[in-house]
This record gives sequence, C-alpha cells and structure tokens, in this order.
Amino acid sequence: MAGKQIKILLVEDNPGDVFLLQELLKEVTTVVVDLMPVERLNEALNYLTNEIFDVILLDLVLPDSQGLETFVIAHHQAKATPIIVLTGIDDETLAISAMQQGAQDYLVKGQVTGDLLVRSIRYAIERQRADDALRHSEERFRVALKNSPIFVYNQDRELRYTWVYNPPDGLTVEEILGKQDLDLIPVEDAQRLIAIKHGVLNTGRGTREEVSITIRDTTRYYDLTVEPLRNESQEVVGVTCASIDISEREAALRDRKLAEEKIREQAALLDVTTDAICVRDLNNQITFWNKGAETLYGWQATEAWGKNASKLLYDEPSPEIEAALLQVISKGKWQGELTKLTKTDKEILVASRWSLVCDEQGKPKSILTVDTDITEKKHLEAQLFRAQRLESIGTLASGIAHDLNNILTPILVGAQLLPLKFPDADERTRHLLEILEINARRGADLVKQVLSFARGVEGKRITLQIKHLILELAKILKETFPKSIEISTDVPQDLWMVSGDSTQLHQVLMNLCVNARDAMANSGSLNISAENVLIDENYARINLEAKEGSYTLITVCDTGVGIPKEILDRIFEPFFTTKDVGQGTGLGLSTVLGIIKSHGGFVNVDSEPGSGTTFKVYLPAVGGMEIFTPEELPPQTGHGELILVVDDEIAIQEITRTSLEAHNYKILVASDGIEAIAQYAQNMDKISVVLMDIMLPSLDGLTAIRTLRKINPQVRIIASSGLMPDNKLSAVAAIGVNMFLPKPYTVNELLLSLQKILS
Repeated sequence: MAGKQIKILLVEDNPGDVFLLQELLKEVTTVVVDLMPVERLNEALNYLTNEIFDVILLDLVLPDSQGLETFVIAHHQAKATPIIVLTGIDDETLAISAMQQGAQDYLVKGQVTGDLLVRSIRYAIERQRADDALRHSEERFRVALKNSPIFVYNQDRELRYTWVYNPPDGLTVEEILGKQDLDLIPVEDAQRLIAIKHGVLNTGRGTREEVSITIRDTTRYYDLTVEPLRNESQEVVGVTCASIDISEREAALRDRKLAEEKIREQAALLDVTTDAICVRDLNNQITFWNKGAETLYGWQATEAWGKNASKLLYDEPSPEIEAALLQVISKGKWQGELTKLTKTDKEILVASRWSLVCDEQGKPKSILTVDTDITEKKHLEAQLFRAQRLESIGTLASGIAHDLNNILTPILVGAQLLPLKFPDADERTRHLLEILEINARRGADLVKQVLSFARGVEGKRITLQIKHLILELAKILKETFPKSIEISTDVPQDLWMVSGDSTQLHQVLMNLCVNARDAMANSGSLNISAENVLIDENYARINLEAKEGSYTLITVCDTGVGIPKEILDRIFEPFFTTKDVGQGTGLGLSTVLGIIKSHGGFVNVDSEPGSGTTFKVYLPAVGGMEIFTPEELPPQTGHGELILVVDDEIAIQEITRTSLEAHNYKILVASDGIEAIAQYAQNMDKISVVLMDIMLPSLDGLTAIRTLRKINPQVRIIASSGLMPDNKLSAVAAIGVNMFLPKPYTVNELLLSLQKILS
C-alpha cells in the first residue's frame, strides 16, 4: 500500500468529526489519501454507483439513516469495498453487530489517532483482499467439483464429519455434519469404514480401498481414498477422504481414467502436503508430479513429466531399487527408506511408499510413490544414538576408575619413596624402580583420559587466546613432524577469547595433529585455522550438542587417507582404534571429546576416504582479557605438623604415612568417618590438616566433613577421591573444603597441597 493513493469515502454528518479525521490523515506522511466526505447515506450510495473507493468510513447515525440498517444498506451497495464503522463511546455494541454483519473494523470517536486510523484502513483493505482471494479460491474449488462424482469430506480423530462436499444421493450435508458413520449407514458397513480410517490414523499412511455402502436401502460400490489430515506441526488430527461411486461405470471407464485420473484428483487435493507424490508408468516414465515433489526434489512438474524416474532421482542403479520394484509388482505394495538426489545433486533420505495401480482386469498400469523427507530426522537419531552409546561407555569407565585410582596411588607414591629408603641401591634396582614409577604414571594418565571422556575434566579455567596455542603448537609440529608434511596456520588477529585450561586445550590440538600425521604416512598438508562463528537456532536445532551463541571455531584439516563411513560414528569411543597393536591406546579422540565437552563445546568431523579429514572444535567465546598463571613452586618439607589421614584403603594409609613422615610430618590414621570424628575430637588442638577420602564405609566423607566443621569451623580439610562426580564436587566446595586432591596423586602433589593449605 506504500506509495499508492488511497481513495476513501467518509460518510459523516458532524463537521467537527470530518475536520478531525482530515487533520489526522494529513499528519500521516506514509500514505497519500484522497478523502471524499458526504453527510448523508443517499449521497454515499450515489457516489458508490459511479465510483470505486478503497475503503468507506461510515457513521451509523446519519440524518437519513439510523443504526445497523445504515451499515446493511451501504454493505449491500458496495460488497467489494471494506467498511470501517465510526461509532460513539456508548455505541460499541452496535459497532460489534456491524462487524458480525461484515464490517472490517470499527473506530470509537474521540479515541482515534493518526496512526490508529491508518492501521485500521490498512487492515481493512488487506483483510478485504484476503477475503476476496479466499472467496475466489473457494469458488474455483466448487466449480472444479461441481459436476464431479467425488464425495469429498474430512473427519476428526473421533471420525465425526467436520467438512462435506458433494454428498452421495440419499444424504444431505446437514444430515452428515457432526455425525459418525454409525449414525448414517448400517453397522457392518460402518465398522468396515471405521477400521480403514483407524488404520490411517494410527499409522499416518494413506490407503485406498473398494467398499460397499448401503444408503436408504440402496447398496452402492465406492472407490475410497483415505489420507491422514495433519496440522501445521505435522500431527495427525483426522482423515481426509475422497469417495467415487463406481457402481454404474462401464468397464471402459475403469481402466486408465479410473487409475491415473483418480490419483491426480487425489494428489490435487493433497498438494498442501510436504510429501512428494509421483506416478510413473511401467516404463518408469513420470506421468504425475505434485507440488510436494517440486518442493522436495527441486524439479518442476513440467520438467519431470515424461522423464525416466531412475535417471532423475538416482545417481546409479542399486539392488535396493530393483528389490523394491520386484516386490511392488508381485505384492502390490512396498515401503522402506531410500537415498535420492535433488535437482542440485544433494542426497536426501526419504521414507518411500510404493503402490501398484491396476486396471479393471488386474493388469498393472502404473506405480504411485509417496516420499517423506526424513533426512533431518535420521541425522538427529544418529546423534542421539551416538550420545547414548558414548554415555553408556562413560558410565562403565567411571565405574572402574575409583578402584583403579586407589590401586595406583600406593604404587605411584611407593615408587617415589623407595629410592629415598634405599639410597645405596645398585643401578639395576634404581632402573627397575624408575620403570615402576613411569608405568604407574602411565596407568594413572590412562585412567585420567578415560575419566576425561566419561565426565569431562574441570581443570584450571582462565581466559585465554587460542591464537597463542595454535602458533606455539605449529612451531613444535614443524620441528618434530616429517618434513614431507606441510604445516600451515590461518588465525585472524581479532579471534575471540575462550575460558579454558590451556594444558588440556593444548592436548586436544596435539592429539588431533598427531592423528593427522599418522594419516599422512608419505606426505601431505596439515592446516590449523581458527575463526569467530555465531551459531543460530537452525544450526542448534539439528546438532544436539550445539547451543545458540558465539563460538571460537578451531579447524584441523589434513589430506590423509580419511576415515571410512562405517567407523566414523565410533572414532570417539575409548579404546577404539584402527592403528596397529602398540601404536595407539584408542584414547586420543575420546580425550578430545571429554575435554571439549567439559569446556561447554562440541566437536564435528567430516571425512572422505582418500580425501582427508577435517575436525571442527567449537568452544564458547567469552569476553575479557587473557590471564596468565605463575609456575608452581617446588614442595617443601613440614615442620612437625600433625596430619589426620582418613582412608579405607590400608595400602594408601601406609604409603601416605611413610611419605609424610619422610618429609617431617606427624600422622594419625582413621579408616572411616566415625573413627575420623573420634580422632579429631580427641586431638583437635594438635591436628593441623585433615586429609579425607570422600568414598568411605560406615559414614561417608561428606557427612564426616560436615561434622568436623561443626566441631571446629576453622578446620582445614583436603578432600581426596579416585572418582568425584560433578554433583559431589560441588557439594564438597559448598561445605567449605579448602582443597581437592584427585587420586592417584604423587608425593609432590600431596606435599604442595599441604604446603599451600598451611601457608
């Protein structure tokens, strides 16, 4: 309406109101108005006889006409012109009655502004256009079906008739609406119809049957098509049916016209569906192509007609297609999932339903295909199944981690203490002790990697710039990787910050780069890039782990051998590897996934065998400045402080006692929470620090810690555990624990913790 002159007929006998409306319209500069004011209804009717107006502003109280009759007369004279009723404050009931008779809107005098007036005029014009379009559409539909033998109707989920057109002889629209089949026809016929329609309601798939129905003691035969009726959310809310009386048709009319024309008529009624409906003859030539097929595949009907369906929709012949064709020819129906191509050569996955159409003699004539796009659904299902599988593996890994950490703690600490106990040991013994410590550390690292996959790792989070990590890593790679591998980086200067543990993120990038190196045995190129990306609602909707917001995207791309599709979904599982025995643990990518998930991000991978692999790591972006942390100081010995060690593992008790006593600490030992409380109550003034295992028998560590804090709110506590779920870690922090020491820990880590808490 912008830029176009609007011609308005104002029927108002009050000069003040006329002047006010004229002034209000002058204030609005967005439209150009040609206003024709008249004082009487007769004058208005004369103008309407000779001129066309875009809208009428009509006062219902005029010198020559009063009340609702004023609107009725004006509306009868100008049915195609929208009318806005003008009314006083006390006459809104009258205005509402006028709207029920066909007025597009009403305005209350004294409450009208320029913007309100223009909005009302625009609304009235647009609504009138919409009403006209709907009327014309309905009229075309009625004309199309006027002489058709098709009985068309809709029913809700209770199978009550909600819309009826062209009912069969013996019934009227008024008799049918609101009723059910049992109210209209004999029980046996009704039950047959109900069973067919319930099948469509329950499966969401259409059907076509020949049925006999008795109406007013007359039995007729009908070709019945029943399709699901769906709402905007694609939920089945009823059925839509087309019924054709075939009782008196001659055999000649029950061949191609009965098969293909009925299919076309049915598809025309269902053009609003997103399903792709296609009819092809037995030579595979397309004879019908609905709007749903145009939308799904991109080919217009005029482009598809007469084309070979296989050449249009498939890259090459496949055994699945041949098997489907054999089944539909032999059994009349087939359904399954197929991969097809769009006009742009994009692969999509469809749920396809094929039906064989035969002539009167049962001779196959054509094949009806209904396709539903399930590409996005399958993509989401695959993500969900992968997440469930990884969650199950993670649960299993977490279950054994606690025991493994308790086993490794005394081994690791003992391996460090034995050289101190036996300083005069020969070189071979020292070498064996060194091997013991190295392998204990390797075992501890493996458990940490499994745990990082199972539940993520918290680490020390600081605001950092990924650019520095990438550039530092690139230097290391160029010095250590084979010269045959070309290494390049692409990082913008304005890259967003992230909140994370620099050591863990360095490990992520190193793991990905090492995998890339192993995939390029002879030569190749490795590119590490980063960029700022915004994830919107659409992307987040089709990627389960993504959320809307700002991300820093790190891309590691190689030109290696690639990953076969059949194992692509398994590469993040712990201990899954395609490398030879002894060349990898299968924990690299599972660690990558665990670390990135613990940082609130996610990982995508794209690979083609022979064409390389691309990993995309998304990390949530944050504001602020980069933070640097100083290096940890070397541990110092104690000054005779008394430490209460609470642990149910005897080996850990002994090795911890030995370690601390060797570094000038005194030790008290308790095996459970009850004993720990008793020991602390007796020696409260002497005990400097309590080292408390969280997973204890009889009385768990959390309860024991709460009790100790009631005895002495200033008690200093180091909590320890081989497996600490996130919910318990937050509970530990909430009750005032000073520090958490994960198992297995080294002597240095234990001493540093004590040094820090005692300082």
